[in-house]
Amino acid sequence: MALGPRLDLRQSQSLVMTPQLQQAIKLLALSNLEIEAFIGEALEANPLLEAGETGREGPDETLPDAPAREEFTADVLIAEGYGEAEAPLDLDPAALDRDFDTGDADWGAAVASNAAGEDGLPSLEERAGAEPSLAEHLQGQIGALAGDPTEAFAARHIVGLLDEAGYLRFDLREVAQDLELTLAEVERALALVQRLEPSGVGARSLAECLAIQAREADRYDPCMARLIDNLELLARGEIARLKRMCDVDDEDFADMLAELRGYDPKPGLAYGQPEAQAVVPDILIAAGRDGGWDIRLNEDTLPRLVVNRSYYLELRQSGTSRDARRWLKEKLADANWLIRALDQRQKTILKTAAEIVKRQDGFFRRGVSELRPLTLREVAEAIEMHESTVSRVTSNKFLACERGTFELKYFFTSGVGSSDGEGASSEAVKARIKALIDAEDPAKILSDDTLVDMLKGEGFDLARRTVAKYREAMGIGSSVQRRRAKKLKGMAG
Repeated sequence: MALGPRLDLRQSQSLVMTPQLQQAIKLLALSNLEIEAFIGEALEANPLLEAGETGREGPDETLPDAPAREEFTADVLIAEGYGEAEAPLDLDPAALDRDFDTGDADWGAAVASNAAGEDGLPSLEERAGAEPSLAEHLQGQIGALAGDPTEAFAARHIVGLLDEAGYLRFDLREVAQDLELTLAEVERALALVQRLEPSGVGARSLAECLAIQAREADRYDPCMARLIDNLELLARGEIARLKRMCDVDDEDFADMLAELRGYDPKPGLAYGQPEAQAVVPDILIAAGRDGGWDIRLNEDTLPRLVVNRSYYLELRQSGTSRDARRWLKEKLADANWLIRALDQRQKTILKTAAEIVKRQDGFFRRGVSELRPLTLREVAEAIEMHESTVSRVTSNKFLACERGTFELKYFFTSGVGSSDGEGASSEAVKARIKALIDAEDPAKILSDDTLVDMLKGEGFDLARRTVAKYREAMGIGSSVQRRRAKKLKGMAG
């Protein structure tokens, strides 16, 4: 067969997402605070937009008998004019999928929420009384202790290299090379840093940190030195071997352990730690008068957008050129589209949240033990939306109720078998495992097999490896590790 160049004409069909449709999909995945920032940028870019009042009254989504909402899908957006004919046709659908894929594997955990102030910002008194950072605290001590400017210079540089726990994670040879000093000069500066308060800063390992504090307390004798040098044996619970190495009896060893437990393994964390920022919920839930649930968006963080009609009419009357009229028409279309897209976003979030609350009614009434298995597909089918839309809606969204503040992803959990046939949420099983372990007798530690039998007696059908997986996911040690830890705690007490 002869080979040669030729021209072919082919036709094919492909789904192309317009830039406005892409933006609408992105809006679904944004939280209320991110939407607020987005609206601020839109107000700067479009003179026809202006911010209305927040916290306006509106219809709440109430369960049961929640009103139906309009579906937020590509077909609806295009049908309502959100897509434009002049949109570029060279978009790569695969690239769009990569950009907008939020993923369904990582579920958020429950987040404890504290009440915020009226404006959510610290008062002037709080800001004035804020503690200094660790670096500031240490820098203020160097001048009085440094013997010469070179030592002070190297010590200040080392302080700047400390991590938030107060440890030095850099090699001294590299530090000396960077400062163009000798290794001996840098070691002398490090010794100065290790004499600063809080005791233990400037250490390069946990053993060195504890040794510095032991020297400060005048307890760094040969026995304590051997104990600190063999912390790995203490972690493995090899008490008898440690007592032989330290050449002490049970009473002296217990005193050494109590002294060691009194030291701070991360001394730097006591200074200049930023306060935990409270999560601002996107959805608020309260018990309804009819026994259902009142669900509404947190509009305190959701500005309202309106079109300035009077300004539009003024510009239209003053604009005479074709380019000016075309620009004004585009800005009006953009403003109207954004307002409608934000309204669709709110309806979709409320519709999704209403279905989640309906499915997890037991959790909101009785707690985590009533949390049921739930998947994105089940919610998507119930509200007649695509699974990817539900995934985007539940990303970066938090729900506040009487039991606390939770990410929407928290309510989507895998299930395990139960005697009632309905199944139980993995979160509910984890909570029960933790409760059983917390209540166990120190003299009779529960093994994984025992936990399996106890859970089966309560109606949970789990394998031993499943119990072990859940226990490890919660950071709970095995029965052997818990027995050693409680034994050491008893000796120290």
